[in-house]
Amino acid sequence: MLKPIKKSSWRNHPSIPSGLRLYVVADVHGNAAALRDVFSRIDADMATAGARRIVQIFLGDYIDRGPASSEVLTLLITRQIKAELVLLKGNHEAMLLRFLRDPQTLGNWRQNGGLQTLISYGLKPSLNPQPEERRELGERFATVFPDAHRNLISKLQVRQTCGDFFFAHAGVRPDVPLQDQREDDLLWIREDFLFYEGEFGKVIVHGHTPVRQPEIHHNRINLDVGAYATGKLACMVIDGQTIEFI
Repeated sequence: MLKPIKKSSWRNHPSIPSGLRLYVVADVHGNAAALRDVFSRIDADMATAGARRIVQIFLGDYIDRGPASSEVLTLLITRQIKAELVLLKGNHEAMLLRFLRDPQTLGNWRQNGGLQTLISYGLKPSLNPQPEERRELGERFATVFPDAHRNLISKLQVRQTCGDFFFAHAGVRPDVPLQDQREDDLLWIREDFLFYEGEFGKVIVHGHTPVRQPEIHHNRINLDVGAYATGKLACMVIDGQTIEFI
């Protein structure tokens, strides 16, 4: 179990409604083995949780960098059949959708691990595809990308609120009301959010920026522990006022 690093104490102890238990995971990045492992940990913990409504929240970036993006999406789709999942969009899913609309954006996606995703669907891109190859890859990917995967990616939410917590992939823009946050900030923001010491109105639970261990700050919690490189996924459990890791 990953032990969180507490950077500062809570000013007001946050909570969620009674009778609800949340499991929160960030940034799978094509690591199917780590996802199966966290599913096993959640299932084992759920067996001891008693009568609760169980919701599993995933904070985006299911694809890219790791070798098994296609398998990760299949695992999430299968998981939805028997469990209540909230699946948020990450910036990497946004890049995939952009590539489907315009294959010439592959240059940027490639720099962020997009070639590994294409390979996981059986394509064989060169290391630095030029415009004609990008067009061909876009056409081929559109034919091999399953409808179920496309539907999953297309329907991802960009935010979720529960009790005193606000969930988003990357974070939020300081001094902007949570209900007015722009999708671009929810998926991409870094320094302006990470270095902000004020309050956001709720505790922001996010990923996007890898850290060695989960970090608990007074105004935010970072759960991205770099699964594509470490093979590990953090899983935070919230129940009432209790926060723990499994």
